[in-house]
Amino acid sequence: MTADWDVSRVEIRSERLRLKLFTADDAEEVFAAITPAITRFMQWEPPRSLTAFAEVWRSWLAPILDGSDLHFVARSLAHDRCLGLVGLHAARTACPEIGIWIREDVHGNGIGREAVAAVAVWASEELNPDCFEYPVAEENVASRRIAESLGGVIVSRRSNPKYLSVVYRIPNLRS
Repeated sequence: MTADWDVSRVEIRSERLRLKLFTADDAEEVFAAITPAITRFMQWEPPRSLTAFAEVWRSWLAPILDGSDLHFVARSLAHDRCLGLVGLHAARTACPEIGIWIREDVHGNGIGREAVAAVAVWASEELNPDCFEYPVAEENVASRRIAESLGGVIVSRRSNPKYLSVVYRIPNLRS
């Protein structure tokens, strides 16, 4: 990021989505969208309360401000409803990691792909990394399709306590 990095001015738009960096004002709506079903394929367990979630999101604020670790809230353009989060982790590195979760009731509508693509295009233009890493549970076919649709290829495998994962490398999407 540059010296003129202003998190309040970062906004990404796609056909159906508006993505803005997480703020404390988003916390309740984001927490309400986190369900055990969507965290099945995530390394972390869902926070049990809004208070527990506050411990998590407060740790995001300083890295968002310095541009090193970004959490974008994906909202519907039509209704401004929170649909999920897209993370751009280690944002200033040559190969940042993209992560996503989308609320259950909108699965199967291409929201995840649209959100990941929008962030990857924005980051390609603004940060110009060599590539992106996209780790995903081997069994999460829908999320694997997101990476593959963006030109991702499997470059490694990882194991964690909840599942085995593959790591895709997605190319810089700069046009």
